[in-house]
Amino acid sequence: MKKLIAILVLFVGFSITTQAQNNMMKTTAKTVSLEQTKGEFTQKSITLSEGTYVFEIANTDVGHDVGFVLAPKGKTDAANHIKSAYVTEVVKNNTKGHSKEVTLTKGTYVYFCPLNPTPQYTLVVE
Repeated sequence: MKKLIAILVLFVGFSITTQAQNNMMKTTAKTVSLEQTKGEFTQKSITLSEGTYVFEIANTDVGHDVGFVLAPKGKTDAANHIKSAYVTEVVKNNTKGHSKEVTLTKGTYVYFCPLNPTPQYTLVVE
């Protein structure tokens, strides 16, 4: 009986420790909110720290669907787009959409919308 109790205590202790470690390892993504109007983003540049982000895109009276592209500066062809930064579905007029989680490291990036279309804006990760 004592062995059974000792095994149960070890099992419960191990389960609690594993759950605590899993909770500590989860990342908390920060939200970056951007707004598109006709032909432009209202935020002309962004500076962030290294980390994990979700991009929230608001379509304010553009009049049609918009999207979001993030790419390393100087590498804006489709092959270099950060696909997880794409909105999960096109953002309809006067609604908001969001990307998946994106982990960014130090560097300079550009963001733009080919559907609006907008100029390329700078996003710096320090």
